[in-house]
Order: sequence, then structure tokens, then C-alpha cells
Amino acid sequence: MDPSRVSELLHAYLAAEYRWQYDGSWHDVIIGLPTPGLELAYPEATSFGMLSAWNPRSVERSDDDNRRDDDALHAQLVAGGYGLRPAFASARNRSWREPSWLVMGMEVGPFDALARRFGQLGTLWWRPGEAVRLRMDAPRPPDETGDVDVDWLQ
Repeated sequence: MDPSRVSELLHAYLAAEYRWQYDGSWHDVIIGLPTPGLELAYPEATSFGMLSAWNPRSVERSDDDNRRDDDALHAQLVAGGYGLRPAFASARNRSWREPSWLVMGMEVGPFDALARRFGQLGTLWWRPGEAVRLRMDAPRPPDETGDVDVDWLQ
């Protein structure tokens, strides 16, 4: 992927709103901050991650294709026995919104492999008590240096 496109998407992901659903309400997840409410709700969780199967590599697809892959991702997470909550990511102006899953207890290696399988460029992953990290499955563009809350996977 072109480095300028990766930079554009990085900034969109960093500016996005992330939320997870619990007991009929939606709760924020903010890159760079811990998630004490989530940890109180799920004290047994050893890790948290947010990923989607929608629009691989941030290229828009049909709702039918996105729902099919979301169903496959959900089935794989359920089969793995992971704790799950509905979640989503959206632009602050709501120009885009993608359903996601908040996953509990999946180690980072399998999490990254699953995200890669579903073509996801950006995901979130963190451990209890730690700040939420954006994980980018791309090489760091040469002009990106101030991304303290980002893990570059390539």
C-alpha cells in the first residue's frame, strides 16, 4: 500500500471513535488511554482487542460481502471460546461506521493473524491496566514519527 495512503488511514484511525456495547449502553475506547470500565465489567480478561471484517484494507465493499465476512469472523471467535461484545468504529462526523467485535482473552499473535486473515489494516489491542494501542499492519511511512500509541507490524 502506498505510504501516503497508509498515513491518511493512520490519521483517520487515530481520530476515529471506538465504542463497545454492554448492558444496553455504548462505552468509549480511546487510543492511548486505559479502559477501567471495561476492566471492571470483565475482571477475568487477560487482554482486549477490537477488530472488524468490514472493508479490508479500508476499501469499501458491499454490505453483503461485509456481513458475510463479519459472520465468518464472529463464528471463528465464538469457536475459539473468546469473550465477545459488539463494538464499532466510526468517523467523528459519522461519514463512515464499521461494526466490530471487542474480543477478550486472545493473545496478540493469534489476534494479529486473525486480523490479517480478514484484511484489516488497523486494529486495537491492549492488556488490562495498559493504554489502548493502535496496531497497523503496514510498514511505518517515512514521514510518521509521532505515533507513540501505534504498533507497526511490518
